[in-house]
Amino acid sequence: MHLHGNARLTPAARLLLVRRVRDEGWPVGAAAVAAGVSVRTAFKWLARFRDEGIEGLVDRSSRPHRQPTRIGADRVSAILALRRLWFTAAQIAEILSMPLSTVSVILKRNGLGRRSALVPKEQQRRYERARPGELVHVDIKKLARIDGLGHRVDGDRSRHVNRGRGRRRAAIGYEYVHVCVDDATRLAYAEVLADERATTAVGFLRRAVRFFKSFGIRVERVLTDNGAAYISRLHGHCVQLLGARHLRTRPRRPQTNGKAERFIQTMLDGWAYGAIYGTSHERTRALPGWLELYNRRRPHGSLSRQTPLQRLNNLRGSYN
Repeated sequence: MHLHGNARLTPAARLLLVRRVRDEGWPVGAAAVAAGVSVRTAFKWLARFRDEGIEGLVDRSSRPHRQPTRIGADRVSAILALRRLWFTAAQIAEILSMPLSTVSVILKRNGLGRRSALVPKEQQRRYERARPGELVHVDIKKLARIDGLGHRVDGDRSRHVNRGRGRRRAAIGYEYVHVCVDDATRLAYAEVLADERATTAVGFLRRAVRFFKSFGIRVERVLTDNGAAYISRLHGHCVQLLGARHLRTRPRRPQTNGKAERFIQTMLDGWAYGAIYGTSHERTRALPGWLELYNRRRPHGSLSRQTPLQRLNNLRGSYN
């Protein structure tokens, strides 16, 4: 039940008013004053109770019994049919000789206010590898270097503009965070490097493989996007020498590498933007400590609140 916003009485208070008059013998005027309503309102609830009982004390719909100007069902069906043919609201209004506002209201009421609603949403296909090292996700995140406090800290963007000449100050460049995440355990390794060239990506991958090997994990497959560093011959040759197989995501489908994307978001919230750094060097020095927290102490929602290392130990126990 939805009580009208301007109602002075709730159904319980209306019933109290009725009982005071009918059962306790109160005058209608006195009962109205005690309830804080007019005598006319009190008579209304008494009449409702007499005709309908307790059900009559509930608010009724304010919709009129007849709506002569209401758009017919056949016209609504025509509007929706044209919408499903990708016509805009303005085009539909012109074709059917109707006001644009009326067409827009009908489309919005039926969930077709935006034409993007016509595109069926692709069903998410979640997966998880059974063995540690069976698949690792590799990706790169570009971060601006730090040169003093930024607008994320004090909210002041004016320092980035030279007001006298109307030009932005010279860019201070970027750093590149290379990440590698195990699919089965979410165990993660990351480094802040100077660029995203193939030679840099190859060096990172070799160190990441050594990191996982220190936990007894043999990397079998490497999943990357189609960035220039990853489609290079050098990177492909490196993956072969490591005894792994290289997989690449579908073009324009970053969801395929979703575990790396999600780890990057967690890393940005907890490490890159989770503290105040005076320089890029301070931020880089904080990364190993945050990774230690992530791998050993931070419960992971998709791992039933286990840490990545707890998940690794549990998976080892199931295979032994």
